[in-house]
Amino acid sequence: MIVGTAGHIDHGKTALVKALTGVDADRLKEEKARGITIDLGYAYSDLGDGRQLGFVDVPGHERFVHNMLAGATGIDAALLVVSAAEGIKPQTVEHLQIMDLLGLDRGLVALTKSDLVNDDELLERMAEVETLLSSTSLKGAEIIPVSAMTGAGVDELKAKLLALGESGKGASGYARLAVDRSFLLSGAGVVVTGTVHAGEIRVGDHLLLAPSGLEARVRSLHAQNRAAEVGHAGERCALNLSGARLSKDAVKRGDWVVSPELQAPTDRIDVELKVLASEKDPLRHWAPVHIHLGAAHVMGRVALLEGDRLAPGGSSLAQLVLEEKVGALAGDRVILRDPSATRTIAGARIVDPFGPPRNRRLPRRLAELRALREPNDSVLPALLREETGFVDLARFGIARNLRPAEVERLLAEAGGAKVAGFGFLAETLAVSRTDIVGTLKAFHEGNADALGLPPERLRITLKKRWPPAVFAALLDLEVAAKSVTIDGSLLRLPGHSLTLGTKDEALWKKISSDLARDRFKPPRVRDFAQAYATPEANVRKLLRQLARLGRLVEVAPDQFFLRPVVAEMIALAHGLGDDFTAAQFRDQLDNGRKLAILILEFFDRHGITVRRGDLRRTVPRKLGQYGPAPSTAATDG
Repeated sequence: MIVGTAGHIDHGKTALVKALTGVDADRLKEEKARGITIDLGYAYSDLGDGRQLGFVDVPGHERFVHNMLAGATGIDAALLVVSAAEGIKPQTVEHLQIMDLLGLDRGLVALTKSDLVNDDELLERMAEVETLLSSTSLKGAEIIPVSAMTGAGVDELKAKLLALGESGKGASGYARLAVDRSFLLSGAGVVVTGTVHAGEIRVGDHLLLAPSGLEARVRSLHAQNRAAEVGHAGERCALNLSGARLSKDAVKRGDWVVSPELQAPTDRIDVELKVLASEKDPLRHWAPVHIHLGAAHVMGRVALLEGDRLAPGGSSLAQLVLEEKVGALAGDRVILRDPSATRTIAGARIVDPFGPPRNRRLPRRLAELRALREPNDSVLPALLREETGFVDLARFGIARNLRPAEVERLLAEAGGAKVAGFGFLAETLAVSRTDIVGTLKAFHEGNADALGLPPERLRITLKKRWPPAVFAALLDLEVAAKSVTIDGSLLRLPGHSLTLGTKDEALWKKISSDLARDRFKPPRVRDFAQAYATPEANVRKLLRQLARLGRLVEVAPDQFFLRPVVAEMIALAHGLGDDFTAAQFRDQLDNGRKLAILILEFFDRHGITVRRGDLRRTVPRKLGQYGPAPSTAATDG
């Protein structure tokens, strides 16, 4: 377990840690000279049974609160230090506010320098501290008078700390360590230190640095200040890393060392935000803030999702828009400080680390975020019953650091089913099936002269408009169940066929004969209309209907070619070799320059040819896109 000290400058935090562990956590020359903690200090105490209790000694000076925050987000329990001689001071309050915003509910209060006051003064200080704690997550924490000078109360405090229990950090997820220091060690190379927030890290593991994505292998490690083969969640570890592109400058405080599965940097984080009641003014939409997450410190803005102002003491859903990408997961705690970085103003718990850039205030999205606030065991049932109706299981697993097997277990317990990476309730799948089949049926009934619908048109016509990837998964289900048939580029119901009427069939027989006879120079719509005494609009409708069936290709307005003829013309163009001219193509077809140009422009538009000046060449991968046409009367074969 990792214990973090907190409290005002010169209230004896470092001296108390030394009394508990025998280690002076002030490690910098400047700290020694000035007698104050500037950066994070670490010390360890042997529990006597092979375990180590770790301490993070954080700065108490207001100028170094950003350093305090880098260590505070990795601790399991708080040790609030208050001088019995001086009582509650500004940094006592701010550090306690930070502990509260981080959701720390395990901790103790050490009333230091107790040898400098009498019993009445000691009781008065204890009452003051108890009142201060009463409205925070540390309400009811034991208050223990101690003296680092005389040793009074130190053993009792240590025993109470041990009784707080083991770390509550998740051991089942993928590995994740928050980097708070990096340096070069002679003969070893790059070393990073930090707290393992989840999973475990082993010697030989191949990990990534987030957000940079640099690869790193663990050459060796120390856990809780001891050489080890594995570092567990809740332990402070030092990792000796190697990698082709790895250097000291490539790693900085605020980075994460993670399993490759968790490499998903983000700069839009949806949170549940709480403003401190001590703030004088409301927090406004799009306010600039300093954002502290893990050991990272970045600038960003607050996009309020449930209004434009958030009053002191109030809470709201919000999106944090960061100026640079960070590693973040659901459940992580965030601290916000004002633009001048002089005071803490709010805290937040991450609900969704991958917030959308648009539509973030839509009722549907807000309902989804409220469902995401639920704990792991109940979040999937809540999400699956929301308007969205599905869960992207891979995204959900990454956001919550859950392995695929755990996600599938939660889905099964929620009564859901997995379809191509998405989770649905059984009733949702039934409704979607009815919607897809019913929409196609209604289309067929209202458009007897059409074979079917293009997939995208069907998607946007459904009662529920699914995202394209989700629709594709649902459609695949229907195709597999043979309740929907794919016919070329169209979707139709099995058994639906398109047969031309008697008059249209007779007209088509004449037209198709003409098209085959003059295959490279076919008549236009108006020519057919005049030749067969048929209204031009009727001819155009018939030919476009046949084009939708794949029998014809409309190369230019009212200029139709038989589909196999288009494939033949593509082959002829390809046969001309690299860099042919329009004149060469015209000569091959013997159909006149104007029509040859229309055909080549059609090829250009569809990527069949690429034009450079007066020369063209064919694109090999496009040569087969006009293959054999389907039959006019569509059946299920």
